[in-house]
Amino acid sequence: MTTTPQNPPAAPADTRTRRGNPATDLALIATFAALIAACALLPAINIGGAVPITLQTFGVMLSGAVLGARRGFLATLLYLAVGAIGLPVYAGGSAGLAPFAGPTVGYLVAFPLAAAATGFFVERIPQRRTAARIPLIVLSGLAASFLFIHPLGILGMAWRADLTLGQALIADLPFWPGDLVKNILMGIVAAAVHRAFPTLLPTRAQRVTERSA
Repeated sequence: MTTTPQNPPAAPADTRTRRGNPATDLALIATFAALIAACALLPAINIGGAVPITLQTFGVMLSGAVLGARRGFLATLLYLAVGAIGLPVYAGGSAGLAPFAGPTVGYLVAFPLAAAATGFFVERIPQRRTAARIPLIVLSGLAASFLFIHPLGILGMAWRADLTLGQALIADLPFWPGDLVKNILMGIVAAAVHRAFPTLLPTRAQRVTERSA
C-alpha cells in the first residue's frame, strides 16, 4: 500500500521583503538631508526679528511625512550634523556651531523631533482614506510644529536673544501663517509621493511584522 506524501506546510511569508534595504535607507536619508539644506539656502524672508522665515521646516516636515519617523529623524539629524562640521547648509549659508549659540538654537534642536513626530502621525493614517489623506498629513505636520518647533523656538529666542517668554512668543507669531502654508504644500507633495511610491512609507502593520520576525 502506497501513501501519498502530504504537501509540506507552506513557508511563512518572507518578512525581509517588508524590511527596508539599508543601502536604500541611507540613500533616502542623505537625499532628504540635502533637500532640507536646499530649502534652507533659498532666500529667507527677514521679518525684522531675531530669526528669519525660511523653507527649512517644509523640508523637515516632508522628510518625516515621506520617510516615516525613524528615517525622517535621521535625515534631519544628518542635515544638522553636516552643518555643524562646517558645511554652509544652514539658513543664510551659515555653518558650524555658532547657530546653536544664537537665537535659532531652539528651532534647530526641534527639527529632528518634529520630523519624527510628523512621521509618527503620518504612519498611522489609514492607507484607504485617500480623500482625507492630505488634510490628515497637514494636521500631522502642524501638530508636530506646535508640539516641538514653536515651543523650543520660543525658549531658544528667550534664552539667546535676551527676551522674556512673552516677547519671544510675540516674535514667533509671524511664523504661524507661513507654517500653515508650508504644511499645506508639504501635505500635497507627501500625498503625491505616497501615491507614486506606496511602499516607501513604513506602516504600522509592517513594523509589527518586522518586530515579530
